[in-house]
Amino acid sequence: MGSIPPTLGSPMRRELQPLVWDTRHFRLAIDAAGVALWSWNVENDLLTMDARGCELWDVAHAEVTFEELSSRIHPADRDRVRAGFAATRAIVGPYEIDFRVMVQDEVRWISARGRGSDEDIVDRVMFGIFLDVTGRKQAEESHELLAGEMSHRVKNVLAIASGLTTMTSRGAATAADMARELTGRLSALGRAHDLVRPLPGSEGRGTLLGDLISILLAPYDDVGPFSGRVRVAVPRMGVGEDAATTLALIIHELATNSVKYGALSVEAGLLDVACAAEDSQVTLIWTERNGPLVTPPQSKGFGGRLLERSIQSKFNGSIDYNWSPEGLIVTLRLQKDCLTR
Repeated sequence: MGSIPPTLGSPMRRELQPLVWDTRHFRLAIDAAGVALWSWNVENDLLTMDARGCELWDVAHAEVTFEELSSRIHPADRDRVRAGFAATRAIVGPYEIDFRVMVQDEVRWISARGRGSDEDIVDRVMFGIFLDVTGRKQAEESHELLAGEMSHRVKNVLAIASGLTTMTSRGAATAADMARELTGRLSALGRAHDLVRPLPGSEGRGTLLGDLISILLAPYDDVGPFSGRVRVAVPRMGVGEDAATTLALIIHELATNSVKYGALSVEAGLLDVACAAEDSQVTLIWTERNGPLVTPPQSKGFGGRLLERSIQSKFNGSIDYNWSPEGLIVTLRLQKDCLTR
């Protein structure tokens, strides 16, 4: 059974009638919206604001000339705002100007809105509102920074990938070898970039050295009953974004060689990665045990050349090999300040 519509004289019908707005209702709505009211006398250049406007601009009195108020506008926006306000009288319809103001050491974004072409002007006075849009502008700036950073990172990755492709093609014997080696190197880069993030405190942007090495070596650790054969012991140390990319390639090359010829080529093989940090230098020691007997290669392949070139150019460091009967020991010496880049 349907509901019975209210009669014209019923209380329900009266509640459906349009609300009659009075001054108190308008003020409640304006306060809820965070709107500041202003009027501008185009003859004497006098701006009058309500209490919220005075608070937003941090002025003690409600009446101030536009020129005096302009002194609080950010220097980079001041001329633009002056020209914009002067042009509002020629603008047909509504207008909006966003600009920054300086309140002591704080920067606020204000949006000024009104109607131009002297529309609705009363006794040479124009009316409009101010809105505090600081939160929105800060979000927009954050998005722009993020987009710029992502663009920068993508360009870096593409440049590295292009260089790796060219260099891998020179050292690979077959197309299959090239595809396998290049895929491994690009995967290592991907894992490194997945870890890059803002670091706590003043350690910069990048990742932690221990996290980076552990993630890169994780695929080689789970071998049945010999799980845990890869051990990483390094101090807490931040690694910058560029340094993380290069270190990923270095660790990948060392692990690839170990899988082919060293301790990681057999189930019982062990790998220890340790690190010592001094004032200006970081020493990374790669120690393999329980692997097959290894001997120095007759000549350096692409991987060996990549290692030396990366360590010298990116870290102003060096790499030494100790081909001991117990297993290969690789010592990497890196300049500490290069790790934060």
